[in-house]
Amino acid sequence: MTELWAESTNGRIPAYWYGIPYGYLPLDLDPPVEQLTALVNRILGLPEKAKDQAERVLRFYAGVVTTLNSHNVQGCAIGLHPDDEGGFTSSVLTFSTVAAPGVNATLVLANMAVAAAEDPDKDVQPLELPCGTGFLAAETRHTVAPGMPPEEDGSLHEEPVWQGAIAATGPGTSDIVVVQLVTAALEMADDYRDVLLAVGHSLSFYDPSPAEKTGGGGSVGQVGASGEARSPFG
Repeated sequence: MTELWAESTNGRIPAYWYGIPYGYLPLDLDPPVEQLTALVNRILGLPEKAKDQAERVLRFYAGVVTTLNSHNVQGCAIGLHPDDEGGFTSSVLTFSTVAAPGVNATLVLANMAVAAAEDPDKDVQPLELPCGTGFLAAETRHTVAPGMPPEEDGSLHEEPVWQGAIAATGPGTSDIVVVQLVTAALEMADDYRDVLLAVGHSLSFYDPSPAEKTGGGGSVGQVGASGEARSPFG
Protein backbone atom coordinates (compact mmCIF):
# COMPACT_ATOMS: atom_id res chain seq x y z
CA MET A 1 0.00 0.00 0.00
CA THR A 2 1.18 3.51 -0.78
CA GLU A 3 0.25 6.14 1.79
CA LEU A 4 -1.39 9.20 0.23
CA TRP A 5 -3.35 12.23 1.37
CA ALA A 6 -6.49 13.77 -0.08
CA GLU A 7 -8.89 16.44 1.12
CA SER A 8 -12.67 16.43 1.36
CA THR A 9 -14.40 19.13 -0.68
CA ASN A 10 -17.94 18.87 0.64
CA GLY A 11 -18.30 20.50 4.04
CA ARG A 12 -17.62 18.64 7.29
CA ILE A 13 -14.42 16.64 7.14
CA PRO A 14 -14.78 13.09 8.47
CA ALA A 15 -11.52 11.91 10.03
CA TYR A 16 -10.28 8.69 8.50
CA TRP A 17 -7.20 7.48 6.68
CA TYR A 18 -6.56 4.74 4.14
CA GLY A 19 -3.88 3.27 1.90
CA ILE A 20 -3.89 3.43 -1.89
CA PRO A 21 -2.79 0.15 -3.56
CA TYR A 22 -0.04 -0.07 -6.15
CA GLY A 23 -1.28 0.71 -9.64
CA TYR A 24 -3.90 3.26 -8.56
CA LEU A 25 -3.75 6.96 -9.38
CA PRO A 26 -5.80 9.37 -7.21
CA LEU A 27 -8.29 11.47 -9.18
CA ASP A 28 -8.52 15.17 -8.34
CA LEU A 29 -12.17 15.78 -7.46
CA ASP A 30 -11.69 19.52 -7.02
CA PRO A 31 -9.25 20.63 -9.74
CA PRO A 32 -8.20 24.31 -9.58
CA VAL A 33 -9.74 26.58 -12.22
CA GLU A 34 -6.25 27.55 -13.39
CA GLN A 35 -5.41 23.91 -14.02
CA LEU A 36 -8.56 23.32 -16.06
CA THR A 37 -8.02 26.53 -18.03
CA ALA A 38 -4.47 25.51 -18.89
CA LEU A 39 -5.70 22.06 -19.95
CA VAL A 40 -8.40 23.52 -22.20
CA ASN A 41 -5.87 25.87 -23.81
CA ARG A 42 -3.52 22.95 -24.50
CA ILE A 43 -6.38 20.98 -26.08
CA LEU A 44 -7.32 23.93 -28.29
CA GLY A 45 -3.75 23.98 -29.61
CA LEU A 46 -3.78 20.33 -30.67
CA PRO A 47 -4.24 19.14 -34.29
CA GLU A 48 -7.91 18.59 -35.20
CA LYS A 49 -7.85 14.77 -34.95
CA ALA A 50 -6.09 14.74 -31.58
CA LYS A 51 -8.19 17.67 -30.33
CA ASP A 52 -11.47 15.82 -30.87
CA GLN A 53 -10.24 12.84 -28.88
CA ALA A 54 -8.83 15.02 -26.10
CA GLU A 55 -12.11 16.95 -25.86
CA ARG A 56 -14.02 13.68 -25.40
CA VAL A 57 -11.66 12.65 -22.61
CA LEU A 58 -12.01 16.05 -20.93
CA ARG A 59 -15.82 15.90 -21.11
CA PHE A 60 -15.74 12.37 -19.66
CA TYR A 61 -13.47 13.51 -16.82
CA ALA A 62 -15.74 16.47 -16.07
CA GLY A 63 -18.79 14.19 -16.05
CA VAL A 64 -17.14 11.69 -13.71
CA VAL A 65 -16.04 14.42 -11.28
CA THR A 66 -19.53 15.96 -11.28
CA THR A 67 -21.15 12.58 -10.62
CA LEU A 68 -18.75 11.65 -7.83
CA ASN A 69 -19.16 15.00 -6.10
CA SER A 70 -22.96 14.73 -6.31
CA HIS A 71 -22.73 11.38 -4.48
CA ASN A 72 -20.57 12.79 -1.67
CA VAL A 73 -17.50 10.84 -2.79
CA GLN A 74 -14.49 12.17 -0.88
CA GLY A 75 -11.74 10.22 -2.60
CA CYS A 76 -11.30 8.37 -5.88
CA ALA A 77 -8.46 6.42 -7.51
CA ILE A 78 -8.27 4.88 -10.97
CA GLY A 79 -6.52 1.51 -11.25
CA LEU A 80 -4.70 0.14 -14.28
CA HIS A 81 -3.12 -3.32 -14.10
CA PRO A 82 -1.72 -5.79 -16.69
CA ASP A 83 -3.83 -8.84 -17.48
CA ASP A 84 -2.89 -12.35 -18.64
CA GLU A 85 -3.37 -11.48 -22.32
CA GLY A 86 -0.81 -8.69 -22.54
CA GLY A 87 -3.38 -5.94 -22.12
CA PHE A 88 -4.66 -3.99 -19.13
CA THR A 89 -7.63 -4.08 -16.82
CA SER A 90 -9.09 -0.98 -15.21
CA SER A 91 -11.00 -0.36 -12.00
CA VAL A 92 -12.34 2.54 -9.95
CA LEU A 93 -11.85 2.82 -6.19
CA THR A 94 -13.99 5.34 -4.28
CA PHE A 95 -14.26 6.47 -0.65
CA SER A 96 -17.33 8.04 0.92
CA THR A 97 -19.08 8.24 4.30
CA VAL A 98 -22.49 7.71 5.81
CA ALA A 99 -22.94 10.04 8.79
CA ALA A 100 -24.78 8.68 11.82
CA PRO A 101 -24.80 11.59 14.30
CA GLY A 102 -26.64 11.01 17.56
CA VAL A 103 -27.09 7.28 17.01
CA ASN A 104 -24.98 4.17 17.43
CA ALA A 105 -22.92 3.90 14.24
CA THR A 106 -22.40 0.16 14.82
CA LEU A 107 -26.16 -0.35 14.89
CA VAL A 108 -26.55 1.61 11.65
CA LEU A 109 -23.80 -0.54 10.13
CA ALA A 110 -25.58 -3.71 11.25
CA ASN A 111 -28.81 -2.52 9.60
CA MET A 112 -26.87 -1.80 6.39
CA ALA A 113 -25.42 -5.33 6.47
CA VAL A 114 -28.87 -6.89 7.00
CA ALA A 115 -30.33 -4.88 4.12
CA ALA A 116 -27.45 -5.95 1.84
CA ALA A 117 -27.82 -9.61 2.86
CA GLU A 118 -31.51 -9.56 1.89
CA ASP A 119 -30.50 -9.02 -1.73
CA PRO A 120 -30.09 -12.52 -3.24
CA ASP A 121 -27.65 -11.19 -5.84
CA LYS A 122 -25.19 -9.95 -3.22
CA ASP A 123 -22.52 -11.93 -1.42
CA VAL A 124 -22.21 -10.44 2.09
CA GLN A 125 -19.31 -11.22 4.42
CA PRO A 126 -18.85 -9.83 7.96
CA LEU A 127 -15.42 -8.36 8.68
CA GLU A 128 -13.36 -7.63 11.76
CA LEU A 129 -10.97 -4.94 10.55
CA PRO A 130 -8.13 -3.27 12.48
CA CYS A 131 -10.25 -0.11 12.64
CA GLY A 132 -13.35 -1.90 13.92
CA THR A 133 -16.46 -3.71 12.69
CA GLY A 134 -17.38 -3.92 9.02
CA PHE A 135 -18.79 -6.01 6.21
CA LEU A 136 -18.13 -6.66 2.54
CA ALA A 137 -20.92 -6.85 -0.06
CA ALA A 138 -20.14 -7.94 -3.61
CA GLU A 139 -22.23 -8.47 -6.73
CA THR A 140 -22.09 -8.62 -10.51
CA ARG A 141 -24.49 -6.19 -12.15
CA HIS A 142 -25.06 -4.21 -15.33
CA THR A 143 -24.28 -0.51 -15.52
CA VAL A 144 -23.90 2.19 -18.15
CA ALA A 145 -20.52 1.86 -19.87
CA PRO A 146 -18.57 5.13 -19.46
CA GLY A 147 -17.44 6.84 -22.63
CA MET A 148 -19.59 4.69 -24.95
CA PRO A 149 -21.88 6.45 -27.47
CA PRO A 150 -25.68 5.87 -27.25
CA GLU A 151 -27.28 3.01 -29.17
CA GLU A 152 -29.23 3.71 -32.36
CA ASP A 153 -32.47 3.88 -30.36
CA GLY A 154 -30.95 6.45 -28.02
CA SER A 155 -30.49 4.04 -25.11
CA LEU A 156 -27.18 3.94 -23.27
CA HIS A 157 -24.87 0.97 -23.70
CA GLU A 158 -24.59 -1.20 -20.58
CA GLU A 159 -22.00 -3.77 -19.61
CA PRO A 160 -21.58 -6.20 -16.69
CA VAL A 161 -19.27 -5.12 -13.86
CA TRP A 162 -18.10 -6.59 -10.57
CA GLN A 163 -18.79 -4.25 -7.69
CA GLY A 164 -17.53 -4.73 -4.16
CA ALA A 165 -18.10 -2.45 -1.20
CA ILE A 166 -16.73 -2.44 2.34
CA ALA A 167 -18.58 -0.50 5.03
CA ALA A 168 -16.84 -0.03 8.36
CA THR A 169 -16.93 2.00 11.54
CA GLY A 170 -14.87 2.17 14.70
CA PRO A 171 -14.71 3.54 18.23
CA GLY A 172 -14.83 7.30 18.67
CA THR A 173 -16.54 8.06 15.35
CA SER A 174 -20.11 8.56 14.18
CA ASP A 175 -19.14 7.98 10.56
CA ILE A 176 -19.42 4.83 8.50
CA VAL A 177 -16.78 4.70 5.80
CA VAL A 178 -17.76 3.04 2.51
CA VAL A 179 -14.97 1.85 0.21
CA GLN A 180 -16.18 0.71 -3.22
CA LEU A 181 -14.33 -0.94 -6.09
CA VAL A 182 -15.86 -1.42 -9.54
CA THR A 183 -14.29 -3.22 -12.52
CA ALA A 184 -15.46 -4.65 -15.82
CA ALA A 185 -12.82 -7.42 -15.56
CA LEU A 186 -15.22 -10.08 -14.24
CA GLU A 187 -12.63 -12.81 -14.66
CA MET A 188 -10.41 -11.04 -12.11
CA ALA A 189 -13.14 -10.50 -9.51
CA ASP A 190 -11.31 -12.59 -6.89
CA ASP A 191 -8.13 -10.56 -7.36
CA TYR A 192 -10.01 -7.28 -7.03
CA ARG A 193 -11.80 -8.60 -3.95
CA ASP A 194 -8.36 -9.09 -2.40
CA VAL A 195 -7.41 -5.53 -3.37
CA LEU A 196 -10.59 -4.20 -1.75
CA LEU A 197 -9.98 -6.22 1.42
CA ALA A 198 -6.43 -4.89 1.62
CA VAL A 199 -7.73 -1.32 1.41
CA GLY A 200 -10.32 -2.12 4.07
CA HIS A 201 -7.62 -3.43 6.41
CA SER A 202 -5.70 -0.16 5.95
CA LEU A 203 -8.63 1.97 7.16
CA SER A 204 -7.95 3.94 10.33
CA PHE A 205 -9.89 6.48 12.37
CA TYR A 206 -6.64 7.61 13.98
CA ASP A 207 -3.83 9.36 12.13
CA PRO A 208 -1.21 6.64 11.62
CA SER A 209 1.47 9.06 10.38
CA PRO A 210 4.24 10.80 12.34
CA ALA A 211 3.53 14.34 13.57
CA GLU A 212 5.21 15.82 10.49
CA LYS A 213 5.31 14.51 6.95
CA THR A 214 7.93 15.41 4.39
CA GLY A 215 7.89 15.07 0.63
CA GLY A 216 8.87 11.85 -1.08
CA GLY A 217 7.61 8.30 -1.18
CA GLY A 218 4.01 9.41 -1.71
CA SER A 219 3.83 11.15 1.68
CA VAL A 220 2.87 14.81 1.63
CA GLY A 221 1.21 17.24 4.03
CA GLN A 222 1.72 18.06 7.67
CA VAL A 223 -0.10 17.03 10.83
CA GLY A 224 0.31 17.96 14.46
CA ALA A 225 0.39 21.07 16.60
CA SER A 226 1.42 23.45 13.84
CA GLY A 227 -2.08 24.93 13.59
CA GLU A 228 -2.59 23.75 10.01
CA ALA A 229 -5.85 22.03 9.16
CA ARG A 230 -5.21 18.33 8.96
CA SER A 231 -6.07 16.39 5.84
CA PRO A 232 -7.99 13.29 6.88
CA PHE A 233 -7.55 11.08 3.83
CA GLY A 234 -4.41 9.06 3.39
